[in-house]
Amino acid sequence: MVDETLKGLTASTLADRAYRAIRDAITIGELRPGQKVTERGLAERLSVSPTPVREAIRRLEQDGLLERTGPRTVQVATFGDVAIQDLAEVEVALRGMVARFAARHASPEQLDQLDAILDEADDLLILIKQRHKAGQELSRHLGRLLDAMQRFNEVVESCAGNPVLVRLLDQTRVFSWPERRARLIERIGRDAEFGLHRYTSHRALVRALRARDSAAAEALVIEDARGGLGDLLAAPTTPATASIAPS
Repeated sequence: MVDETLKGLTASTLADRAYRAIRDAITIGELRPGQKVTERGLAERLSVSPTPVREAIRRLEQDGLLERTGPRTVQVATFGDVAIQDLAEVEVALRGMVARFAARHASPEQLDQLDAILDEADDLLILIKQRHKAGQELSRHLGRLLDAMQRFNEVVESCAGNPVLVRLLDQTRVFSWPERRARLIERIGRDAEFGLHRYTSHRALVRALRARDSAAAEALVIEDARGGLGDLLAAPTTPATASIAPS
């Protein structure tokens, strides 16, 4: 329910957290395209005053996720295929720029952290393959693998040392992490090889970052991001199967 996504905010970052909570509710489908919502209704769900909700709505209107229908009412925007593809291209370009900046500014400690995360992911992938072969349940280990790869992405963003760029990226993502995670699990469940052909690019990215090769780092991330978004936006065409693949 939306209430579960929108609860638990604190006063110190109320407007920002309200923005992220409402945005997640939209992107994971708890608030559906065309659905009307009010400032007061959202404020009641959040157990806050209308002021931070009003600021969050203003930002979501700028993002194109909400559309104004009245002085105190908005509706969730309905995106066409062309608009989504355009947004995906912006996200891909910004992720490439993040990698370019990361190659310039990543510290040795951050690079070691990236390698450590990939070591953890490699171990999880081996375990998942073993459990898959034995016909055992995979969801918990698969979730840990996806979360590890998300941490990898977050460290790459911190390597960039450019909070303005990272904020722009956050505002233009086609999928929030909760929705991306859900879609990945669904797609992996349908295709045991989903994402495996891109997995090795993460090691290549770390090598490019260590070499301070910004062009190579950008190219690697753009190729990976474009392929990943394209796969997630494509409609599933195969029947569900057990999975062993990371994203």
